[in-house]
Amino acid sequence: MRSELLILIAEAITVYFVVLWAHSLRGRLGLAHFYALIGGLTAVMVWVTDAGVRVNVPGISFMVGSTVFYTALLLGVFVVYVFDGPRATRIAISTIIGLGIMVPLVTAVLHLQIQISDTTRAAYFPPQSLRIYTASIVAAFADLIFLAMAWEFLGKPRLNMPLWLRSFLTLLGVMWLDVVLFATGAFAGTPGYFSIMTGTFVSRLVISICVFPFLYWYITWQNRVHGMEIENRPVLAILKEVTEVRLELSLAQQEIERRKKVEREKEELIGSLQAALNEVKRLRGILPTCAYCKNIRDEQGNWHQLEYYIQNHSEAKFSHGICPECAKTHFPDAKVNATRERP
Repeated sequence: MRSELLILIAEAITVYFVVLWAHSLRGRLGLAHFYALIGGLTAVMVWVTDAGVRVNVPGISFMVGSTVFYTALLLGVFVVYVFDGPRATRIAISTIIGLGIMVPLVTAVLHLQIQISDTTRAAYFPPQSLRIYTASIVAAFADLIFLAMAWEFLGKPRLNMPLWLRSFLTLLGVMWLDVVLFATGAFAGTPGYFSIMTGTFVSRLVISICVFPFLYWYITWQNRVHGMEIENRPVLAILKEVTEVRLELSLAQQEIERRKKVEREKEELIGSLQAALNEVKRLRGILPTCAYCKNIRDEQGNWHQLEYYIQNHSEAKFSHGICPECAKTHFPDAKVNATRERP
């Protein structure tokens, strides 16, 4: 038993160190490798939990899946939220929840496949409890959201809480919330429900005390040695940012639609102006005109009266009258209204 406990402690320290080390490399490598790591840890956690691997000490039972790998995931999400903000945290949460859903589905498919082909090996992939998996996924999602909210609430200036106490209470609160949600969802109504709750509460307290030094050391290291300031955000920052992103997307979509409408109206206006321009007839260039009768020669070499030519090459229309000078010349004895016109 003692050797098993030592192995569990060494295993936990190793996994915690790997998670924090991977996060510390984000300045050079980004967070892609970190997301891949927590995705792998999620898959391992599910498989180890299904296998029921545990270490028993007097009065306490430590499940390897939750003791080592789930707390490592909490550490990872914790430091991502503190130093990288809600958006990066949502990606981490989506990775954990997505793989937490995918692994049991793959297990169920493999169990069905092997059961059809070779029933003797079906025990390698035993069917999973839908209730337990549902409780696990719901609890994990609620835990990770609560982690961000608790961290911001305990960081309010009016509480004036030291960093070490803020870190420990946030971690312990998440651990105990997980016990309540998971144990209630998975085992409520069963004979061993209360004993499971009691034992798990104690084990999570012990785990929190063991994990806390790693978390506090890392936050202090990033905050002081590397000059990483801890940002104070609203308590619901992780949820508000989701709303803000959706609002931004909605506004962007509205702006795109508005611009498309303006572009369509612009194209319609250009089309109508082009059509109007095509209907306009213009006289350009030099017009060959007879010096005596003032007839104009067209492109085919035919001669036309001035009025006829202009009417056929423009939108102008002519009406005829007689000016005073011509009236005196051509009709000296007649009284002609010089301003009168006839079409």
